[in-house]
Amino acid sequence: MDFAFDARTEELRAKLLAFMDEYVYPAEAVAEEQRARLASPWDTPAVVEELKAEARRQGLWNLFLPDAEYGAGLTNLQYAPLAEITGRSPQLAPTALNCAAPDTGNMEVLTQFGDEQQKKQWLEPLLAGEIRSAFAMTEPEVASSDATNITTYIERDGDEYVINGRKWYISGAMNPDCRIFIVMGKTDPDGEDIRRQQSMVLVPRDTPGVTVKRAMQVFGYEDHYHGGHAEVIFDNARVPVSNLIGEEGGGFAIAQARLGPGRIHHCMRLIGMAERAIELMCRRAVSRTAFGKALAQQGVVHNWIADARVTVEQLRLLVLKTAWLMDTVGNRGAHTEIQSIKIATPRAVVDIIDRAIQLHGAGGVSQDFPLAELYAGARTLMIADGPDEVHQRSLARQELKKYLGN
Repeated sequence: MDFAFDARTEELRAKLLAFMDEYVYPAEAVAEEQRARLASPWDTPAVVEELKAEARRQGLWNLFLPDAEYGAGLTNLQYAPLAEITGRSPQLAPTALNCAAPDTGNMEVLTQFGDEQQKKQWLEPLLAGEIRSAFAMTEPEVASSDATNITTYIERDGDEYVINGRKWYISGAMNPDCRIFIVMGKTDPDGEDIRRQQSMVLVPRDTPGVTVKRAMQVFGYEDHYHGGHAEVIFDNARVPVSNLIGEEGGGFAIAQARLGPGRIHHCMRLIGMAERAIELMCRRAVSRTAFGKALAQQGVVHNWIADARVTVEQLRLLVLKTAWLMDTVGNRGAHTEIQSIKIATPRAVVDIIDRAIQLHGAGGVSQDFPLAELYAGARTLMIADGPDEVHQRSLARQELKKYLGN
């Protein structure tokens, strides 16, 4: 495995690093100031639209899509170091490049499974960054770690589907630019194959019967830049049968296809978050004195910084290996590695950010540094896209098969 960056990756890395220094980092404080003056906290600060326009002008747009017809045509191995860079400013950089979840996963679903009309109506404006979207799967009444548990019903009535159910933590749904939901529900709740009971349908936000009830907080944050995480009610919401994505019963398979790339994108960005935390930790250590000497001279601080560097280098290699396998043998062939990075990366990054918070003292948990919000985001990813324990269960089963025989 050769992990040296090819010429195109090096070129894009250089452009993206310069874009971050010149535009993104300076915009972080500006965005906060602008948001405080907005009529609604869910509106998009003007500086974000300026970042999007500049990123598009520089060719730093839709980098996540491997299909050159719709995106940059990069492999996972090429995209990995770019996603890492955006993770250093997770609130602004992914959105600026039109590479933010949940839109990325929804665009991937539409490119792979959408028909021509669905692509024209929804994929094209998403690719252009003109609208946002949400993915409605998680439910409060069941253990959504097992997607076969979902209780939202999608019942056919003539030429329409009628959707009834309650979803929550639906990322992006509070953003007024969110115009479309991809909703997962059961079209065949009594089917023998529990993985063929589910389907996915496109539900416009303004559909009668769709109510965005409230924003769910994450460790006290409303996550405005991400478009929030909403509770959404579907009460006899009707959409045309043509809004079905793929085929009836294909929802579970589509979800798995969507979550594979999504998991590696999250892990790539997490490494960038860890790098930002290490940088802040080092700057703090050399700028503060306690008990007669700089924090940078304290042995425990040396340990924290050294351990963080070793951990990040290990994680990066595992993520790059996973990206390489996805490119060469496909998501199914890289299944074990995808699970491994999903288990290892959030857990390790949470620990690194936690040490950085400790080094900053009270400042670490304040709004004056990004660390508390980075911590909340990283800790949440131990639950999102399947809790760690689900991946541990599956990974352990794969290992045990070698010893259990047939």
